[in-house]
Formats: sequence, C-alpha cells, structure tokens
Amino acid sequence: MIESQLTDKEYRLEDQIELIQRGDDYLRNDIIKAYQPFIAKCVSDVCKRYIKHEHDEFSVGMIAFNEAIELYSREKGSSFLAFAQVIIKRKVIDYIRKEQRQYMYPALNMNDEEEIEESPLQISQAKKIFQLEQESWNRRQEILELSEQLKQFKISFRELTEISPKHQDARESAVYAAKQLINDSELKDYVLLKKRVPIKKLLKVVPVSKKTLERNRKYILTVFIILTGDYVYLKEYLEGVDL
Repeated sequence: MIESQLTDKEYRLEDQIELIQRGDDYLRNDIIKAYQPFIAKCVSDVCKRYIKHEHDEFSVGMIAFNEAIELYSREKGSSFLAFAQVIIKRKVIDYIRKEQRQYMYPALNMNDEEEIEESPLQISQAKKIFQLEQESWNRRQEILELSEQLKQFKISFRELTEISPKHQDARESAVYAAKQLINDSELKDYVLLKKRVPIKKLLKVVPVSKKTLERNRKYILTVFIILTGDYVYLKEYLEGVDL
C-alpha cells in the first residue's frame, strides 16, 4: 500500500504528508529515506560545502525535515519541500551558531575553579560582534532565498532597485495592496497559482488606480512573497510601512 502511494504520480507529496500527520509512521520512514538527497543538498547550501550522511549537520537536517513534516500546513500556501527547505536551513543555522559560540567563548564553559580571564566588557563586545556577523549572514541567506523565489514570478532581484516606489505613500499603498492579496484567500490562491497580480479583482478592494497597481505590480508581488514567507530579517525593512 505504501509503495503504491510513493510511486503513484497522482498521489502528491503533500497528500502523503497529511497521511503521516495522521499517524502513518511507515510512510514517514519511507519519505525521509527517499528525500535524504534533498536534505543533504539543503544542508550543503547552508554550510557552503559538501555534506555527507555521517556529518553532524546532516543529522540536524534530518531532524529538521521530520519536524517540517509535523509543522507543515497547506494553508500556508507553499509546497512542502519549500517549507521543509526553510526549516532545515533555520535549524542548521542555529546549530552552526551554537558551535561557533562554543568555539568563540571557551572561557564561559570552564569549571568554577578556573579563572575567566576576559573581562565582562570584552565578552559583551565579542558577543555583539558575533551577533552582528550572524545577522548579516542571515540576511544574505534570506536575500538568496528571496532571489530564487522571485524567479518563479519572473522578477529579477536586480530590477527591484529600479521598480521600488520612491515615495513613502507609494510604498505604503503597495504594501497595503499586498496585504489585501494575503487576507483574501481567493486572491492569495490566484497569486500563488498564476504568479501575477489580479489587477481587476484587486481594484475592488484597494483605493488605488489601475495605473498605479500596474506600475507597482512587481513590487507588490515581492512584498507578498516576503510577508507570506519565512523572511524574518527582510520583514524588518517593511516595519516602517505599517505592517
């Protein structure tokens, strides 16, 4: 039964995930085994090197993939693999952070009898530098993820600097339009399926002209992708636009 489910082209992966969430542990094991190459690639992308099954990072990726199975919901709009990729990358990043902290601050793990040579100020400054470096790295990762997702909507990351609204009120209108697409399930499904803005339908729910929507459609789509995705740091750039 399970083998037929795995080989049936009409039986979507998302359907299989729902069966697993209902308690099909045999199918869970088969899915995890079948997608080990996918897990390894996701982990390798984060680590910037080839990751083998015996590496600790791969084990982290396997655990994250299993967690993604538990947390996935079709209502979020993304495919399971897109969702799993985000979870895997986040977990591997967290693992790398912890490993780097242990390497950077060995004095913090010493026994009580040992003397900590670094002053509190030095430790505090080191932590701030480390945090800034990690945040910068995380932003770069999110930009890379967004760039890949934008390709599905036929938008290049480079052209965003040219099409982004120059005035605050125009940006606010674009963000408002993107939020209406998200809040309306019909409009949201249309964008996810067609990869474009439903101009005529959107005109009925936003106080913006057709010309303005058409001019800012790619920016609206970009905001839509960011708000519906797991872009923690990129969302910060939109905080000043009444999210």
